[in-house]
Amino acid sequence: MMDITVLGCAASTPTPERSLPAIAVRIDGDVLLFDCGEGTQRQMMRHGVSYAAVKAVFISHLHLDHFLGLFGLGETLRLSGRPIPIEVFGPPGTLRFLSSFGPREIFSVHEITKTQLEECNPLAKSPKPLITINEHDIFVLPANHGPKVNAYSFLLREHDRRRFHEAKAKSLGLAGPMFKEIQKKGSLKIGTGSKIIHLDDVTYVQPGKCIVYSGDTSYSPELAKAAKGADLLMHDATFDEGQRPLADERAHSTAADAANTAKKAGVKQLLLFHLSGRYRDPQMLLDEAKKIFPNTIAAEDGLKISL
Repeated sequence: MMDITVLGCAASTPTPERSLPAIAVRIDGDVLLFDCGEGTQRQMMRHGVSYAAVKAVFISHLHLDHFLGLFGLGETLRLSGRPIPIEVFGPPGTLRFLSSFGPREIFSVHEITKTQLEECNPLAKSPKPLITINEHDIFVLPANHGPKVNAYSFLLREHDRRRFHEAKAKSLGLAGPMFKEIQKKGSLKIGTGSKIIHLDDVTYVQPGKCIVYSGDTSYSPELAKAAKGADLLMHDATFDEGQRPLADERAHSTAADAANTAKKAGVKQLLLFHLSGRYRDPQMLLDEAKKIFPNTIAAEDGLKISL
């Protein structure tokens, strides 16, 4: 199960209603952060996300509004005596920025390489996860945020799980420790007769949940392919179509871009994210997106989604 909390969804600068970009995903007690804008640790306190549980942080790019909160979060954890460093994944230059923090032992920094962008891309022939945490794989692919910016999108996919048809299994004679035994052996002989039960007879595969975080990006056909069938797409929706020239100039998406990506990918739900302060009320963005992809919601600080 994934519990997702929007800690901040503003674009570039905070507003009274919105903090800077940060998404928290809790899986089996650990917290993963996708971006960590200024004030993230306070937002975690406000919205019931434990900063002590942060396992890893994934930085989409090195614009200040997306990573400045790491400094405060790191200092708080250092002062609390945290013994295990936070795994930080980000573009080249991440280590240099965090080294200026001083006591960098609180961070274990992994700069994403060109090789990893190829091998850990969900569109690769046999993609390797950037990291696996609690049976959840994280993949990375380039985002379109201008020619001079190393910007990334991230995909988090839960491993498929084998589940029992419990009533059927019990009706065939499985009980107690037999459930573990048949998982280990693949089949099991029941009783003194020749009755053999195969694991596939009493189980099914439950597909893992999948979420995608676009980071800052203009429309990306590659992202639409990578997000195919995802349960949730969190997509840059900085502008409406009336601001198309500005969106193109700044390499951001409109709400329509986000909706077209969601529609092409066939995702289950779209979350509009990274909202410009000009939209104090995001209804205009929602209306634009819903005309293309009806199952759309707009991010707001403190919004929680469980998958």
